[in-house]
Amino acid sequence: MINRAPPDFLTPDMADFSVRVADWFEKLRDNICGQFETIESAAEDSPLSDKPSGHFERKNWTRDGGGGGQISVMHGRVFEKVGVNISVVHGQFAEDFRAQIPGATDDGQFWAGGISLVAHPQNPFVPAAHMNTRFVITSKAWFGGGGDLTPLKPAPKQANTFHADLKACCERHDPDYYPKYKQWCDDYFYLKHRDEPRGAGGIFYDYLDSGDREADFSFTRDVGSSFAGSYVNIVRETMNKHFTAEDRHFQLVRRGRYVEFNLLYDRGTSFGLKTGGNIEAILMSLPPEVRWP
Repeated sequence: MINRAPPDFLTPDMADFSVRVADWFEKLRDNICGQFETIESAAEDSPLSDKPSGHFERKNWTRDGGGGGQISVMHGRVFEKVGVNISVVHGQFAEDFRAQIPGATDDGQFWAGGISLVAHPQNPFVPAAHMNTRFVITSKAWFGGGGDLTPLKPAPKQANTFHADLKACCERHDPDYYPKYKQWCDDYFYLKHRDEPRGAGGIFYDYLDSGDREADFSFTRDVGSSFAGSYVNIVRETMNKHFTAEDRHFQLVRRGRYVEFNLLYDRGTSFGLKTGGNIEAILMSLPPEVRWP
């Protein structure tokens, strides 16, 4: 289990809130892992049904300086590799990193909790997916996160469904959220060196501090739940499609784009490395097999 004891610099009110947030991330992790394991065990008509169904294996880690996390990874017949990680860390940012973080320039103290999911399915017709939500406290406090879909083979129907589900989620909270956060996602998940998007997009938001912390937390919970429900339906819809060796080769080449983005541009990767995070957890997002032409 993760030690959620809040650091001394948090006010009592913020300390209590941080525990609630961390509890939610763990609850969401358990829900998602349970749904993914159910998909694995029920995949009797999958082209890879001769493979054994997967189960999540969990590993705890502790951060020098404060906090830690838990890695949950599964290798199966539907999901070639899927990881769902949670973390609660605190301490002080390095001086050369503080200017990049709102509210950290004075003393660099921080608390950060979050959940991060990356799924790399076996079947090339099942889109890969990413989701994370987080809460960060310095002298300021904000939520961030989002979810995006990365079809390796064209999947316009699934992409449209995914966006419709996220749009509905956003509109339950603020009609301005979806167009703003969709554009943010399109701009963020873009491979500048190739001049192409990473995938079909989704939503991305950061520094969400509307002045109503409970409303921001409610939206963040809805993002996590909406992503999970939408993606589970997409996996079930596509996991039994027949694929060829050529489809598999195409999938592995396209996965290279995923690797390039995460190593060159991903802010979460950079944040984890610069705050002494667990290397295995940080690089969990990378696919198990990939090719470059």
